Amino acid sequence: MIRRFSYAGSPAQIVFGAGSRNSVAEWIGKAGCRRALVLSTPHQRADAEALAVEIGPLACGVFAGAVMHTPVDVTETAMKVAADMRADCVVSLGGGSTIGLGKAIAYRTDLPQIVVPTTYAGSEVTPILGQTEAGRKTTVRDAKILPEIVIYDPTMTYGLPVSLSVTSGLNAMAHAIEALYARDRNPISSLMALEGLSAFKRSLPVIAESPEDADARGDALYGAWLCGSVLGTVGMALHHKICHTLGGSFDLPHAETHAVMLPHTAAFNAAAAAPELAAAAAIFGGSLGGGLWDFARAIGAPLSLKQFGLREEDLDRAAGIAVENPYWNPRPIDRDSIRQLLQDVWQGQRPAG
Repeated sequence: MIRRFSYAGSPAQIVFGAGSRNSVAEWIGKAGCRRALVLSTPHQRADAEALAVEIGPLACGVFAGAVMHTPVDVTETAMKVAADMRADCVVSLGGGSTIGLGKAIAYRTDLPQIVVPTTYAGSEVTPILGQTEAGRKTTVRDAKILPEIVIYDPTMTYGLPVSLSVTSGLNAMAHAIEALYARDRNPISSLMALEGLSAFKRSLPVIAESPEDADARGDALYGAWLCGSVLGTVGMALHHKICHTLGGSFDLPHAETHAVMLPHTAAFNAAAAAPELAAAAAIFGGSLGGGLWDFARAIGAPLSLKQFGLREEDLDRAAGIAVENPYWNPRPIDRDSIRQLLQDVWQGQRPAG
């Protein structure tokens, strides 16, 4: 019997296909805008400037200052640039850092957003903003945060290095795993989560071996859309809380932290949410945590937190921050269990669950 549920689909316009990045100017016009500020990280400045040239007279400038974890002071600087240039929309070209900046601007100004993802983060289809201030990362959910138009062009990911492709994909997969046991899950979100996991299970090993495989890149971007979409429709739990703690308080890299944590948080909840996770476990060989760890190792993903400079003496503080505000999780949490989980991840041990 299907249990009672509530489902609200995303109102975002999704444009998918090779070459679709050439339609950015068209979609700016369809959004009723005339002065687009193109956003990027410093690393992607040249790409952002090239896109601004392609957009032509509908582009009013480029702000290439996006950084990880969306610091509030960077957002404030970008908002001043947007005001000075009289921007009436933003075009976010890049991954989670740039998309986060665009969302932070929209949250404060309600400017329309057009996103051209170049990674598999999936945050472009969520109404969720994670931002950092005074060493703490907080999360906001609001309809203004959801980008209006997302242009998925697989050719935009061809240059994404294998290491970033792998961690970005595992980051997106974490959204799907948590969506399967979310309190407000529904049949549609679960179908999308499993389809997204399957897409990454197929595509990431191919990308690791043949980075320019067009079909695999398209399949991974399809998985990113699905996994990001479920993040936008249901609530998250332990995995995302810990990753926000590690990212915001210890400045660990976003996608890499999600990639390393995923097998362990999945194993932590595997018994408590066994019926909900059974189909996902089957995709990865029957043991979800161990299967995800084996998958991550096979595609060359990082496996321990100490690889990113987190010190063992930081684990006590991290565990304390992760449990200081109560939140729902299928398995009850306490400081000792989270401290042990973090120890296992720091050492890079294969989880048993």
